[in-house]
Amino acid sequence: MLKCFSRALYAAGRLTSKTAPRSSTCRGLEQLLRPALIAPCPPAVWPFTRTIWMLCSSGSTAGPRQGLLGSTRRTPHLSCGCGGLHTEGDKAFAEFLSDEIKEERKIQKHKSLPKMSGGWELELNGTEAKILRHVGGEKISVSFNINNSIPPSFDEEETQDGQKNPDNEPEIVSTPNFVVEVTKQATNQSLVFDCHFPEDEVGHGEEEEESDIFTIREVSFQPPGESDWKETSYTLTTDSLDWALYDHLMDFLADRGVDNTFADELVELSTALEHQEYIKFLEELNRFVKCH
Repeated sequence: MLKCFSRALYAAGRLTSKTAPRSSTCRGLEQLLRPALIAPCPPAVWPFTRTIWMLCSSGSTAGPRQGLLGSTRRTPHLSCGCGGLHTEGDKAFAEFLSDEIKEERKIQKHKSLPKMSGGWELELNGTEAKILRHVGGEKISVSFNINNSIPPSFDEEETQDGQKNPDNEPEIVSTPNFVVEVTKQATNQSLVFDCHFPEDEVGHGEEEEESDIFTIREVSFQPPGESDWKETSYTLTTDSLDWALYDHLMDFLADRGVDNTFADELVELSTALEHQEYIKFLEELNRFVKCH
């Protein structure tokens, strides 16, 4: 088409040069060129558009053809109505989670939460747990949260080839901090004990049965039923406390059922609850990745 257009311009130039003055020749060329510059011929657009189609499509009769503008890279696609991405990585992640859930269910020690001896009643609110007991006009409640309750382990032994020995891996145990609240009916105060499990005291043997497996960190009077520790109330810390006073505080708790037996059962309950919530989290994560 461009060749034909060039030939037409050339012929017109020769004719005008013979029959018209120089100024009319330029005027004639201007008239010929102006339509081409101002109003492009519509057929000039179609070859480009069709070329784009040829590059992006495989054609109708020539069989499969790799387009120059086509992409061979696999892109995320939607497989359900959730509106989220579904990639090959998500698929592998979901398969891993399914296997992990099966393995965790195999090693799950308690299919249901163990019960506390001594007439304790259990109340659950997600990761928060509260154990209640009434003794002689007093209400004793013990509350704890399983989040961040598993201490880190740094004593994993390795075999000669550098791999971890599964037989020597420590058992995962949940040892949460817990708060004991003792409320007397005749008063509007509660004596609150902030307790925790020292790492070197958990899992003691029979020879260490007389030692305390939990310790008191702080003691304070607080309004009954308050979930937050009131900072304006005096708090007694036990770091520099007289040992005789500390022993009486421990005996005070033991008389109300908070002793080593209670602490062992609390660790067992917390461990079972933490493992149960961990499996629930894996299941929810698996559903989220699959978007089911």
